[in-house]
Amino acid sequence: ISFNCVTSSLSSLKNCQSYINTGMDIATHVALDLVESSNDVEDVKSMEDVMLEYAAMDRELNHYMRAVEETVNQIKREKPENIPDLKKLVKEKFTALESKNSDSDLQENEKYMYFKDQLKEMRKQYNDNEAIEQIDEDIAVTQSQMNFICPITQMEMKRPVRNKVCGHTYEEDAILKIIQTRKQQKKKVRCPKIGCSHVDVKGSDLVPDEALKRAIDSQNKQ
Repeated sequence: ISFNCVTSSLSSLKNCQSYINTGMDIATHVALDLVESSNDVEDVKSMEDVMLEYAAMDRELNHYMRAVEETVNQIKREKPENIPDLKKLVKEKFTALESKNSDSDLQENEKYMYFKDQLKEMRKQYNDNEAIEQIDEDIAVTQSQMNFICPITQMEMKRPVRNKVCGHTYEEDAILKIIQTRKQQKKKVRCPKIGCSHVDVKGSDLVPDEALKRAIDSQNKQ
């Protein structure tokens, strides 16, 4: 049995998945824009609903692709004499996977979790800015600038990334360079932030900190 057409279809579905990911990235940026410009709770909530809809589509697509792949592997393994009903087999596996769905699945979607995390950071920056107006301006600026400094370069960050494990931020190029150098030496990377006990910083644990970047840009404009 030739599975060339199935492979081609799976490739198309993966393209659809990339469109979903792009949509989730755009929704995240729009939500951050809303917090930054108006902090309208209802509008931000609507973007969260959009993210959950995208997460549901992503889950459904993952289940369908998994059902197809498992069906193909089963046929290759069993090598039946007669060609089975592929559509029926895929539907059965897909239905079984979908029957286990729960709301918590959507909450654990990686891009949704990033969305919630960045919203939290953005609101924190927003609230900090309001608090700044109530304390000494020089002290406030100094405190803000300390948060903007990379622990590696000791300079203001231009492209901050945050470690999902310990929560510390670094300049993207600087931390990636350290990771690459240590990898060649077959050594682990300790978090450069003084006092942090995390001893195994990985590139896969780093995510762009859009909220912090916006705060830095806003401070520089002022």
